[in-house]
Amino acid sequence: MDAPLINWALLALDPPGWGGVLLRGFWNTLQIAVGGYSLGLLIGMFGALGKLYGGPVARDLLEVYTTVVRAVPELVLILILYYAGTDLLNQLLLTLGYGRVDISGLAAGIFVIGVVQGAYSTEVLRGAIKSIAPGQLDAGRAFGMSPRKILTRITIPAMLPFAIPGLANLWLIATKDTALLAVVGFSELTLVTRQAAGATKHYLLFFMAAGAIYLTLTLVSNVLIGFVERRSRRGFARMT
Repeated sequence: MDAPLINWALLALDPPGWGGVLLRGFWNTLQIAVGGYSLGLLIGMFGALGKLYGGPVARDLLEVYTTVVRAVPELVLILILYYAGTDLLNQLLLTLGYGRVDISGLAAGIFVIGVVQGAYSTEVLRGAIKSIAPGQLDAGRAFGMSPRKILTRITIPAMLPFAIPGLANLWLIATKDTALLAVVGFSELTLVTRQAAGATKHYLLFFMAAGAIYLTLTLVSNVLIGFVERRSRRGFARMT
């Protein structure tokens, strides 16, 4: 009797199933996506403020950063940052008299995704800040608010409705960009899926399983993003 085309037992969590391996790869993917996205948001916030309110040197440097990152393919950037970045860090440490450090794949992955995300977040947040009605900021200054209070009480709350659609898109991109780290050997979902498929020769089964996991992540993310977007738009007039 012929063997079934799809052997679902291979997705079992315990060996000889590969389900547990896929879940561990997904957990690594999720850690990199969350860490890289958070780092990108931090870079983007400072980048947006620097572009809008910084001096000429800061604005020029940030313009170079965002232009280069958005112009070069992300796979090329990942290879450059992953290999050259870690090598430069170790060279710097050796110059300062310290020994070489073994940078974990997780930390390197978060850094790489964060740098890439930071350039896009900078432009998203800059556009959102520019969309704020100038009168709101002028009112804050008229009340004698410090720049920090204006930022936390006016700028950030007022820009969120404009920024969330773009930032939500960047989050979904971050979850997919983690797959590019497979080329440098980091054990995220795509790499372990390839390993499982290669070891068992059940390519369709494992790549369908990986696709289902990515789709589930996207659907859950869309629900959470929709909730955050509705909360951020409370008090805004609805379009009819």
